[in-house]
Amino acid sequence: MIYRFCVPTLFGVEGLCSDELSRMGCAEVRAENGRVFFSGGASELARANLATATGERVLLVLGSFPARTFDELFEGAAAIAWEEFIPRDGAFPVAAGSSLESELHSIPDCQRIIKKAAAVRLTRKYGTGTHPETGVEHKIRFTIRKNAAEIFLDTSGAALHKRGYRTESVAAPLRETLAAAIVRVARYRGREALRDPFCGSGTIVIEAALLAKNRAPGLNRRFAAEKWSFIGNQIWKNEREALRAKEYSRQYDIWGGDIDPKCAALSEANARRAGVDDIVRFETFDARRFDGRSADGGIIVTNPPYGERIMERRDAETLYGEFGAAVREKSAWRKYILSSHTEFERTFGKSADKKRKLYNGMIKCDLFMYGV
Repeated sequence: MIYRFCVPTLFGVEGLCSDELSRMGCAEVRAENGRVFFSGGASELARANLATATGERVLLVLGSFPARTFDELFEGAAAIAWEEFIPRDGAFPVAAGSSLESELHSIPDCQRIIKKAAAVRLTRKYGTGTHPETGVEHKIRFTIRKNAAEIFLDTSGAALHKRGYRTESVAAPLRETLAAAIVRVARYRGREALRDPFCGSGTIVIEAALLAKNRAPGLNRRFAAEKWSFIGNQIWKNEREALRAKEYSRQYDIWGGDIDPKCAALSEANARRAGVDDIVRFETFDARRFDGRSADGGIIVTNPPYGERIMERRDAETLYGEFGAAVREKSAWRKYILSSHTEFERTFGKSADKKRKLYNGMIKCDLFMYGV
């Protein structure tokens, strides 16, 4: 059976996610603002969940139709063949969706209409007076854009950026999917030294290590669709085994530092949970004294404090200037620095060679690139 899937992404990451899915063997890959579509079967469903580093979820597309009124929304949702996916006792909660430039803008009302439509269809097909919902959960998601509704089943469960290795984090953490995206923009492949002198909870370093080892980021967690009867457990087992067989093993030079000793210790613990503690190093270190940490050149990929939630803006500017003085003229190092600070280049002391707009959750950022 061939399905259509939608993978939401952070804005600015769509192309990277599209490339990942294409390399996995997914068909009809198409990127648009904030999401990527592809076609495939149960194997591609499992593989995308396990191996996509830059996508946020894998949604199974159930249908799309005009929805200018609640009647249209109900009729369109009721026409979906819910019984092909949700068993007789399956639970089907409707998550809060989104509405953009549409007549229907009350999200709770839309949730209720979609829920009712699915229940009517299922009770009619199964010949029951009510649908018990005592079984496995099949979460429904929806969007309404320009009066057109799209209905999905969430195959992932917890968002894909929740890899399972970061049970604790520092304030204002960098999302794992964004860290993975930045490492890919930096064209890191494990052959050069990689340094993050503001490592926080170690996310950039860990995502770099996963990429270097070619390790699928979702191997250590579970997904909602693993419990779905129409997928089958063997599919997931086969995909996990195939992905593990593709891992690399060689020498790497990946280091993270942070001025807070608690961050260095937390990063080490997260690396152990991710299974990459054998190829990364962390230490308590002042980024303003950056010396390459025993390497003559390589890649600096880092996310210094923004001056919005962690530090005062003035303190952040001082930090950027002192860090800039330490690294900006080190030509042997390519530098990729993520910041939401609008005056970053001025305070860093040098204009970026290239910039790329990205979002850390809802925070608009720029990736400032030097020596690229």
